[in-house]
Amino acid sequence: MEKQIRQTYFEGERPLFGAEHLSIQDTIFGEGESPLKESRDISLEGSIFQWKYPLWYSKNIAVKDGTWAEMARAGVWYTDDMTVERALIEAPKNFRRCRRLTLKEVALPNALETLWHCTDVTLDHVMAKGDYFAMDCENMKIQDFQLAGNYSFDGAKNVEIHNAKLLSKDAFWNTENVTVYDSVLDGEYLGWHSKNLRLVNCHISGTQPLCYARSLVMENCTMADNADLAFEHSSVQATVKSPVHSVKNPRTGCIVAESFGTIILDENLKSPGDCELKLWDSLTCFD
Repeated sequence: MEKQIRQTYFEGERPLFGAEHLSIQDTIFGEGESPLKESRDISLEGSIFQWKYPLWYSKNIAVKDGTWAEMARAGVWYTDDMTVERALIEAPKNFRRCRRLTLKEVALPNALETLWHCTDVTLDHVMAKGDYFAMDCENMKIQDFQLAGNYSFDGAKNVEIHNAKLLSKDAFWNTENVTVYDSVLDGEYLGWHSKNLRLVNCHISGTQPLCYARSLVMENCTMADNADLAFEHSSVQATVKSPVHSVKNPRTGCIVAESFGTIILDENLKSPGDCELKLWDSLTCFD
C-alpha cells in the first residue's frame, strides 16, 4: 500500500534512503545529500530538491510540478524508469546513466553536462541551456525541443528529432543514426565525423558544416549564407532548396542545389573524389 507524505521538510543525509511505495506531495528536501537514494516506486508532486544527489540508484519514479534548485546538482544518476513532467531543473549535471527516461514540459536553464550516457530517452517540449548536452546517449525520441549550448549530442546513437531549434557549435559530432526533421540547426562545425546523419526540411547555418561525415543525407534543406566550406571529405546525398555558398572537397556522392558559389576541389581531395554537384535543372555545374 502506498504511504503518503505531505507538506514535510527534510534535511540531513539520506532521510528516505531505500524508501518504497511513497506518494510525496508539496515537500521540501533541504540541505543534506541523497535524500531518496536507492528508492523504489515513488511519486513526487509539487516538491523541491535543494541539495545534491537526490535520486541515485532509484527505480520507477514519477515527478510532476517539481523543482531542482541550483545546489541539487548531479540530481538523478543510475536511475531507471523515470518520468518528469512540468518541472524546473536549475541544477547542472543531471540525468547520467539513466534508462527509460521521459521529460515532458521541462525547463533546464543550467543544463551543463546534462543527460550523459542515457538510453531510451523521450524529450517532449523541453528547453535546455548549457554545453555538452546529451553526450553518448542512445535511443532518443525528441520533439518540440530548444537548446542553447555547444557540443551537443556528441557520440549519440539512434536519435530522432522533430521540430527543434539548436543554437549549438559542434553539434552531432561522432553520432550514428541520427535523423532530424523540420528543425533549425545554427552553429559552426555541424555534424563532423557523423555516420548516417539524415537532415529533413532543416535550415543550416554556421561555417564548415557537415565535414568528415559518412553516409550523410539531406532532404529539402536550406543553407544560410554563412554555411561555407561545407561537406569537406564527406560522403553525401543532398537536395538543398537554396544556394550552397561554398563547397570544399566533398569526397563522394551527389549534391543538388539551387546554385553553387565557390567550389573548391584541390590537391587535398580524398579518394574517390567523384562527388557530383548538380543544379535543380539537372545540369552539372561543370557543363
